[in-house]
This record gives sequence, C-alpha cells and structure tokens, in this order.
Amino acid sequence: MYVFSTLNSVTEVPADEWNSKLPPSATPFLSHEFLSALEETGCVSAETGWTPCHLISEDRSLILPAYIKTHSYGEYVFDWSWAEAYANHGLDYYPKLLIGIPFTPVPGPRALGHIDDIQALFTGLNAFCEARGLTGWHMNFVNSSSDLLSSVSAKTSTKTSVMSSTSADSPALRDGCQFIWRNRPDGLPYQSFDEYLSTFVSRKRKTLLKERRKIAEQELSLKRLTGADISADDIGFFYHCYRDTYLQRRSMPYLSEEFFQKLRETMHQQMMLVIAEDSDGPCAAALCFHDDDTLYGRYWGCIKDYDALHFEACYYQGIEFCIERELTAFNPGTQGEHKISRGFAPEFTHSLHWLAHPGFQDAVQRFTSEERQHIQAYADDARTLLPFHRE
Repeated sequence: MYVFSTLNSVTEVPADEWNSKLPPSATPFLSHEFLSALEETGCVSAETGWTPCHLISEDRSLILPAYIKTHSYGEYVFDWSWAEAYANHGLDYYPKLLIGIPFTPVPGPRALGHIDDIQALFTGLNAFCEARGLTGWHMNFVNSSSDLLSSVSAKTSTKTSVMSSTSADSPALRDGCQFIWRNRPDGLPYQSFDEYLSTFVSRKRKTLLKERRKIAEQELSLKRLTGADISADDIGFFYHCYRDTYLQRRSMPYLSEEFFQKLRETMHQQMMLVIAEDSDGPCAAALCFHDDDTLYGRYWGCIKDYDALHFEACYYQGIEFCIERELTAFNPGTQGEHKISRGFAPEFTHSLHWLAHPGFQDAVQRFTSEERQHIQAYADDARTLLPFHRE
C-alpha cells in the first residue's frame, strides 16, 4: 500500500524535480509552472474551496496533484446530485479529495512518476481519505490510455462496457464525452484548411464557408499571437473579454488577470492567443495552449457580439493553427454540440470515484454503469451528425 504525506504547495518541490517526473503524455497543465501559478495568485486556496493537498509517496517517486474540496465548482465532472443524496440522508459530502487540474477539463495523466502497483495506489488513497476524515477521492479526466482505467474496467465493446469490479474498495469508473478535432487520423496531415473542408459533404462545407465569409462582411480581422509576441497588454485585453463574459452571465471568473500574466511570463512558448478586431480596435479574444501534439482551447471572451465570431476565433483559427504546426489534435474545451458540424468528433472522457461510505459507493457504481450506456448512445448519435463524407 502506498503511504502518502502531503505538500501544501507545489513550490515545496523544486520545478526541475517536479517537471522531471512528468510522463511523456503530460499536458501543459500538469507542469510546475501552471499549478504554481494557480497557487501563487490565489486562484486555489482554502478561501476558494481548493486547498492544495498534493500527495507524495515516502520515497518521493510518485506525486499526485490533489486538493481538498469544500464544493464541486470548477471540476466539470458533475457530482452535485451525489452531494444532494448525502444531504438527504443527513450526511456531509464535503470535504472530499480531488486529484486533477483545477478548472481544466482536459484529459491527461494524473500522476507524476511511475505507479508500481495500481491496487496499492487505490488502497493508499482510500486509507488517506479515511485517516483525514474525507468522504472519498475523485480523479477527474484520466487519459484514456492510462493503466488506471484498465484496472477498473472490462473490455469495452462498441455498444457497452461493464465494470470488472464492484468491490467497495475499488473506484467507480465514470465516462463523459467531449468533442475533439483530429488532423486526418487515417492518413497524412491536412496541408490546408481547404483540404480539410474537402472532406465535408457539400451542404456542410457551404455552411462553414458562409460563416467564415461573415467575418469579412462584418469588417472583422483576426490575428494569432504566440510566444514572446504576446504582450502584457494583450493578456490584459484578453482578460477584460474573459471577465466580461462571466459578468454577462452574472457570475465571477475563477481565474484572475494576475494568473494569466504569470503564465505569460513562465509558459508563453505554449500559448496561442487569437485577437479579433473591428474598426474600433480589439473586440474579442481566445486563449489556447499547446504542446508538440495538441492544441487546447481554454478561454474566450468578447466585448462586442458579432455573428459567427465565436466559431472563427475558437474553432477555425485553432484548426488552421494545428494544420500549420502539424499538430495531431485540437481539444476546444468541454461540452458544445455545435462543434460536431464543424468536424469535432465525440470522444470519451473518464474519471474515477471512491466514496468511503459503502452504501453510497455501491450506488455510485450502479449509477455510473447505467450512465455509461447513455453516454455511449449519445456519442453514437453524435457521430451521425459529423459533416464528413461517409467514405
């Protein structure tokens, strides 16, 4: 069994040591730079309900970024109904342990270093939660190729998947669905956006081209900035858009301008910023991150509404960037069925959940098993709406 001690901050581990443990498939969001920026700018803290509680094994060979949560905001794997069920039985659902990246619904590794024994890891996490008085642990957006998933799920057919274990000591597997763009997964990468559009049926291609023409018709222009070309003023304008989008929905953003400025200083080589302009100047912005393989669409906002501008800034500019850089994938963010007609295909996401209460753990096991069938049916239906030629 793994025995964990805790780190109250990512900065308790030197950046070089932390990043040296990153697995090859790590996204930019697992890096020391991203996680420490969240902490140093106060976006995660006890006050925000995200208390850093990173787990480190006795020999420092394994680290899991983790947080003690007193709510379920900013997770994007929705368990509000579970919290309500606890409350209906006179029980507290919080505090709980979340292993994942705050405010970032991007699949990826959830451990730094090598896991020698997966069941020993699960046992160690269960024991940690029980010793700390936590209701359980949740590991969100585990990458699909992870051995963690294969240890708790049976082989998945095209129609359904069945849990291989319903033990109260094992986590439940929960599936979700996102829409991902792939750079011609069955052949050579696309050489241009026009070549990509040539794979669409005529009606869908015409609709997309009409949307792109609206940008010029409204006298809008867009530019993509990367690396050192992104200035502090550019980030300041982006944040103005990002914040206003939240305020229009009568809510407050999770992240601060200080956080984004910090990332500009430490991670600018992995940033891509789209800025839209009209005759009065900048009017909208979309901020993405990227690594050698994938573009991650993360944040968007506008100070003026224009027809089709969101699609251009958040999707078409990103696809063009991927084609130019020969990136293999574009994850534009969670949810959004409007992405399907633009060539983003449904792909499954996965999370693991363990509750210390045996009765509730059994209920969650049954719920996620039933939910999985609905998620798979939803993905099957979504695929029929993709714009591509059937061949």
